[in-house]
Amino acid sequence: MTTERHLATIDELCVRDFPAAHGWSEVGAGGPGYHLVVLEATHGFGTGDRGGREEIADQFTAYREGVSQRLGERWGSAEPRSLAGVFLRSEDPEERIPKPWAYLSAYVGWVDLWEADGTGRWVAVGVAEPVDGSEFQLLALVTELPPP
Repeated sequence: MTTERHLATIDELCVRDFPAAHGWSEVGAGGPGYHLVVLEATHGFGTGDRGGREEIADQFTAYREGVSQRLGERWGSAEPRSLAGVFLRSEDPEERIPKPWAYLSAYVGWVDLWEADGTGRWVAVGVAEPVDGSEFQLLALVTELPPP
């Protein structure tokens, strides 16, 4: 894991044009008004592998904290934000939760959140834990859509 590389990716996404349609690019997923990128992943650690899960969870928390500390030096302290309510609301067909926030809330329970000075964009960084054979992931969302 290279914090500098992760910061460079976030910096790039803060100035990069958003895709016109939902889909994948060389940096991750995106669509109108957002970019979502996997900064770090365990590659092969699934829910069937219980050994070392706590250590890996701690490691990914440390990754998030390292990136968040550096972003905090730029934009001030992060706003820790639970996405549990966003997830519940996104399950309601009458709610209109913006796609990047609905998607992120399905995988990440808590994020560190900033309004990136001078960019008009929001940056959220969080850890997705394995579900149904997936892997630990350090995710970053860069969006022009404010959190719901």
